[in-house]
Amino acid sequence: MASDPRPETAPATITAVLFDFGGVILSSPFEAFAHYEAQRGLPDGFLRRVNATNHHTNAWARLERNEVGLEEFSALFEEEARALGGEVSGMEVLGLLRGELRPAMVEAVRRCSERLKTALLTNNVVSMRAEEMSGASDPHRAVLGLFDVIVESSRVGTRKPDPAFYEHACEELDIAPEEAVFLDDLGVNLKPAREMGMQTIKVDDPDVAIAELEAVVGFPLR
Repeated sequence: MASDPRPETAPATITAVLFDFGGVILSSPFEAFAHYEAQRGLPDGFLRRVNATNHHTNAWARLERNEVGLEEFSALFEEEARALGGEVSGMEVLGLLRGELRPAMVEAVRRCSERLKTALLTNNVVSMRAEEMSGASDPHRAVLGLFDVIVESSRVGTRKPDPAFYEHACEELDIAPEEAVFLDDLGVNLKPAREMGMQTIKVDDPDVAIAELEAVVGFPLR
């Protein structure tokens, strides 16, 4: 039987690591959501259900694309919650997003930044833009300085999981998708990146994710 004359395509060398912020470098906002729900007698997962309903056009999506201001978002979000049977404060829910830094993941970012290109890919709102977290007393400042590129949904007008968001990041880094590995805590955000050719890592347990990233990049991150 004749052998296939076509040469095998070698996997692309990883030259860039792309990190989500909340749920990866910061503790997951879902932990804060659960506490809020318990305090107010809401069903488990209620806030995530509000966010997942009409997820391309709902109040949350429009805020992250900077299409509505905070007051309009709050009114819209509260109306969406009410339609699902719950009473919430949109402004209080926004306040739940500011998580705690995960030191082990910050160290992984630092080590990646020494050898590879790095980017932060975040769905955020105007009040949580990078410059709003860069004051002298803000512990996030040093982390933000580790990234070559910061891609924020509220600036670029598109958000994960829109493929245009990842294309923008690749253009900023001057890489092909095949050269990147992307870490996010949501599978829905990883799927389009993977379809573009990126390697992806879902962050549930940060220690497990760091070990997976070490295997991809080929050097220690702890």
